Order: sequence, then C-alpha cells, then structure tokens
Amino acid sequence: MIKILNAENIKDDDILNRTSAVYPEVEKAVREIIGRVVREGDRALRELTLKFDGADVDCFEVSPEETERAFAETDAEFIDILRSAAANISEFHSMQKRTGFEIQKDGILLGQRFLPVDRAGIYVPGGTASYPSTVLMNAIPAKIAGVGEVIMVTPPDKKGNIKKEILCAAKIAGVDRIFKCGGAQAIAALAYGTETVPAVDKIVGPGNIYVATAKKEVFGKTGIDMIAGPSEILIIADGTADAEYLAADMLSQAEHDRLASAVLIVTDRNLGLKTAEELESQLSALPRASIAAAAIRDNSKIIIAQSTEQAAEISNRIAPEHLELMVDKPEKLLEKIRNAGSVFLGKYSPEPLGDYFAGPNHTLPTSGTARFASPLSVDDFIKRSSYIRYGKEALSAVGNQIMAFAAREGLDAHAAAIKKRLK
Repeated sequence: MIKILNAENIKDDDILNRTSAVYPEVEKAVREIIGRVVREGDRALRELTLKFDGADVDCFEVSPEETERAFAETDAEFIDILRSAAANISEFHSMQKRTGFEIQKDGILLGQRFLPVDRAGIYVPGGTASYPSTVLMNAIPAKIAGVGEVIMVTPPDKKGNIKKEILCAAKIAGVDRIFKCGGAQAIAALAYGTETVPAVDKIVGPGNIYVATAKKEVFGKTGIDMIAGPSEILIIADGTADAEYLAADMLSQAEHDRLASAVLIVTDRNLGLKTAEELESQLSALPRASIAAAAIRDNSKIIIAQSTEQAAEISNRIAPEHLELMVDKPEKLLEKIRNAGSVFLGKYSPEPLGDYFAGPNHTLPTSGTARFASPLSVDDFIKRSSYIRYGKEALSAVGNQIMAFAAREGLDAHAAAIKKRLK
C-alpha cells in the first residue's frame, strides 16, 4: 500500500508533494460568511451556528456556572492529568519570556520593550470532537505573555453545549471568556467583534479548511498565528529502530485526516519492508482505519537512504511538522537538523508525547513552513516596541548627516524637522 522509494532516485516532486490546492468555492463561502457577521453581528452568528452546527444558541457566552458544573462532573483522574500537562506546558513556556534592553551613551537613550497584546482569541475545534490539549497549548502561552484577556471560541454540540473536557481545560489554563460558536463565523466574530463577542488583536488555534481560510481572510484586520495545513510526521530510523514502533508512530498522524502524511526515511531496507508490513497489520485494528489508510496510500512513503546524514539532508528539504529521530545517537543527528517544527529524540519519545504532555507546544508549522516559521510560543502574543531619546548635543552631532540622508531621498520636510532644531 505505501510507496517505497530509493533516496538516489527521488526528486523534489517525490518528497515535496504536499497538498496545496486552492478551493475557490471555500474562499467564496468564507468571504460571504465574514461579510454577514460584519454586517449583522450576533444575528448572523446565531443563524450560522444553527445552519452549520445544528445548535439554536440564545446566549453565546458560557457562564461561570456552566464551567463550574463541568468541572464538578469531570472525573478527578482526568482533572489531575490536565493539571499535570498544564504544569509541564507552563514550565517550558515560562522560559520563553523576554525582557527589554537599553543602550545609553553620549546623551542618547535607545531601548526596546516587549508588550503583550491586549486581547487574544483562541479557536478550539469542537462539536463532535474534543481537544482540551488545544486549549492548554494556546491559552497558557498567552497567559504567560501577560495578555490582558484571553477569549475562546469553540463550536457547540446540537444541544448548544460545550464538552466538559474543553471547559475544564479552559478553567485550568486561565481562559477569561468562552463563546459557543465555531467555523469561519467565529473567526469573523473574533476579528471584527459583534454585540456579544469582543474583537481581539490576535487569533490562534487550529481548525478545518473553512477556519484556516477565514484566518487568512481576516489577517491584517487582526494578527494570526499561522495557516495550518494537514498534519505530518517524518521519522529517520537506522537499524536499531523497531518496526512496530515506527508503524505505530506513522499511523498516529495518518489517523488525523486523509490529507495527513507520514514519511519514514530508513537506512535499513529490511526494516523498511518490515515497517510496511506492520502498517498493514496495525491499520486493521484502528477505529479510524479508512482515514489512516487513505493518508498512508496517497500521501505517505518509505525512503531507503544510504546513511543517516543523507536522511537528515532529505528531511531538511521536507521541513516536517513533527520529526522523530529513531536512531542510535539521536542527539548527534539533531545537530544536522535545520528545518523541523518539533523534534523527538529516541525510541521512547513518540510524537503523542508532544501532543499532550511534555511541555513544548503542539501548534507547529506545517507544509514545509518550518523552513522559516516556528512553533506557537509566548512570542506569538508579544509585540516589540522601541524608543529613542537624543539630547540637544547628541542631535547636533549627527544632524547634518541626517539632513544629507533625507536630501538623497528627496524628503525635504524630514530634513527641515532636523534643521529647525539645529538653529
């Protein structure tokens, strides 16, 4: 079922064939939805929530009582798991906090400040699914950054309720307000505001193609984290790896959706063939077997490389979202990795460890954007602002140079602003 290729014979088209289709009908529908929310506010939000989620919602905002009830009804074991995961995420992201700096010399003061956005919006997929991990991974960095107000939107079920696991995670992560709406209409509400939902300065969080397209459409009106593509994993393995583990980790991403991809680059052909057999065997036991099978068949591959160095070079060209180094000395191979969202070292560090618990963020650059983009972090909720102060003597010392510079650009008023101070 899965394609097996030799590294010597592959071309970029063989390894970089990510889905990059444009869907004009989706873009058109999303623009119409955004336009309705901008014009009609809560009315559009209510009608669209009924249309797409089947929920007739009178009050969009989740009350404190609803959250407390969900917390009381959730088993203590899962609450403890959420708290442990939140502690790990907080510990890791607290190390990302930055401080400003100042330079003082000869009557000059220069500096830089790091300031949080006033209000951040978090999109959490919902409805038939439940992703409390997404709540933790998006809200905790925002709170550590010092965001004044964290707003969460998530689709309700047909009864107009939010899953209790989502509400529990929101309470633990410190989310300030929660609204029962999803899809492109929720992104529009966060960007432009309605009578009920406040407009935010930045929107983060994953979603389906309508959510991703809506984020793309509102960028500029508000900030966004990234345009996420289908989930992907790449594994580099040598002869010490276990085919059972390799297949299991590939399927852990393939089950996300039919467009997901799982790539194995292995230096041992027999291990590659054994992993292909394991994929077939393990697929049959998966509840989401049809989804995973399509992802393995259409978007995944096993590449036979001559060395781990060659494997690392191919991996850097692919720039995967998740990268596992299932080799004898993963820390040494890590030195050769330049492009990857998150890297997992050794046979006991499977990708789901990062999805839920370890601490580094699971919102990662996809579709090769790890060449220039980074995982979600405290920085995503921070703005940099610089400041300048010159004394009279300091300005006099450089005034003629500034006026000459302005003259070269033909901006006389710029030069005049200096000249008037030098009289």
